[in-house]
Amino acid sequence: MKVLCIHQNFPGQYKHLAPELVRLGHEVTALTPKVKEPTTWNGVTVLPYQIRGSSTQGIHPYLTDFETKILRGVSCCNAALALKTQGYTPDVILAHHGWGESLFLKDVWPEARLGLYCELYHRTSSDFLSFDPEFAKDPSLRDVQRIRMKNLNNRMHEEVMDAGISPTQFQAGTFPAAWQDRLTVAHDGIDTDLVAPNPGARLTLDSGEVLSRDDEVITFINRNLEPYRGYHIFMRAVPEILRRRPNARIVLIGGDEVSYGAKAPDGKSWKQIFVDEVRGQIPDADWARVHFLGRVPYGRYLSMLQVSRAHVYLTYPFVLSWSLLEAMSAGCAILASDTAPVREALTEDETGWMVDFFDRGALVDRLCALLDDPGARARLGTAARAHVQGTYDLRRHCLPKHVDWVTRLATQAPRPARD
Repeated sequence: MKVLCIHQNFPGQYKHLAPELVRLGHEVTALTPKVKEPTTWNGVTVLPYQIRGSSTQGIHPYLTDFETKILRGVSCCNAALALKTQGYTPDVILAHHGWGESLFLKDVWPEARLGLYCELYHRTSSDFLSFDPEFAKDPSLRDVQRIRMKNLNNRMHEEVMDAGISPTQFQAGTFPAAWQDRLTVAHDGIDTDLVAPNPGARLTLDSGEVLSRDDEVITFINRNLEPYRGYHIFMRAVPEILRRRPNARIVLIGGDEVSYGAKAPDGKSWKQIFVDEVRGQIPDADWARVHFLGRVPYGRYLSMLQVSRAHVYLTYPFVLSWSLLEAMSAGCAILASDTAPVREALTEDETGWMVDFFDRGALVDRLCALLDDPGARARLGTAARAHVQGTYDLRRHCLPKHVDWVTRLATQAPRPARD
């Protein structure tokens, strides 16, 4: 079987699947703008394509997002046409369609089966659009219209997809009814052999100080520190946490940019905005116990999870972070927001504790209770790891599901593109 992977940041979600398909004897090729020259990665032939064109000055803001996807789609299509002239025809195309790259590939290879990684369909209901009243201040219909237009890429892909795969039931459920009979739910998978408890773990801070499991370490992780992942809620709780936990160290991982939602105002970062908001409430001696590590290598990230005494995870109703499942796999005692994507992975008082996303007082109270109860921490951490091993383990559960999905996709009749 010939498999073509499309991802703007390859391998992305195909980090494990693509090499596994190679191991099983399939020919796997990837098209990506990430590389400049053809290369080989874990048996995958990785070919570059260049994104050509630029955004139109003065274009209506509702169209800006879609225009960038058109540029990527056309550029990827041109690279596919060049491959076709060389005699290449894939049996299956696997694409994360979120950047528009796969929009026109069915026009190049109509007999190929197109399988999409379906991460999220943007919704305009209040649960999504105005979940956090602090950042939902536009009283007009502009946000509704903008989000609906943001789904143009999703809608056009629905017309050409043969099948889709989503990592969680919550994410799959955001897609309309017309998608559902073609969607399979299978998480990308957690390497629970690698992400495991380590009683001897050590985390070296930027100061050179070393933390271990003997220390009271509270951890918080975002790809980028921003409201979608509850950074503002956590930071507003930090003064009281420090006051009530005189020996605690608070360690945060995350960048200064934006992964989701709106950019911070006035050219600032969300990180700094909420540091500035709370800093005046915290004595210097206590502030010295707050450690921002920024973005870190994976090994240091694992060490942070392994020394954590309590891990806080907050999120809007949105894509579930890998960091939650990896924290569970590492045996962390979890305190998480009681939001829909979390409830799919975590069960209250079985694999973690949950609080209302906005209830800062409850967050502090339950965090302190968790830190004061080693028995509860041990019970929750053990159960959390067992749950991830039994449900989200990469090699034993998730990767076989993805391989099976690709195999089934290859055997079905290509679905004609709908105009």
